[in-house]
Amino acid sequence: MFLGVSALVAPLIAGENPSAVALGTALAVPTVLAAALALLITRLRGNGPQADLGLVWSRRDLEIGLAFGVGGLVLGLVATAVFVAIVGPDVTSAVGDLFGGQRAAPAAAVLIMLIVVFVAPVCEEILYRGMLWGALEKLGAGRWVAFGLVTVIFSLAHFEITRMPLLLVISIPLGLARLYTGRLLASIVAHQINNLLPEIALYLLLTGAVPV
Repeated sequence: MFLGVSALVAPLIAGENPSAVALGTALAVPTVLAAALALLITRLRGNGPQADLGLVWSRRDLEIGLAFGVGGLVLGLVATAVFVAIVGPDVTSAVGDLFGGQRAAPAAAVLIMLIVVFVAPVCEEILYRGMLWGALEKLGAGRWVAFGLVTVIFSLAHFEITRMPLLLVISIPLGLARLYTGRLLASIVAHQINNLLPEIALYLLLTGAVPV
């Protein structure tokens, strides 16, 4: 679903100077539809998202997610500094490349922020540390095996080979949040916090508050 919809959406933004909103929509739609399909499958052929994906509300999981998110954010900043020192200052992310040189009104920039900080983490966690993690455990893989495989697959799925080591480091706290609680909410919250600082930087770039 993700790859198929991405292939369909790509031509819509392949023209000259697509707007930031169009790019943000193209970024969100494949992931949202793939996550929606995963939720539908759990309804039609499984035991529902609570049982199959660990998608359960818990204040304790929220607090644990915040803790892993902040810890992961610190780890990510350190890892990024080391990565830039090794690779060089010109390295960027797929999202950075996608929105490079773009400008947007504050309202549009806020919409993109909502997509990157809130929508994308929820959908990605449903797919990877929800559906894929649950499937591996049902197939008999232990939780540590599920943690390792999902961490690697999640990093590879971003299709950023240069940043693969950094993505692996960033993915570890997200997986640990899922591993520690046995549910999905903590990893969703940790993922959202992980995306917060880069999205603030993206907002400032889109609105022209800081130079590219």
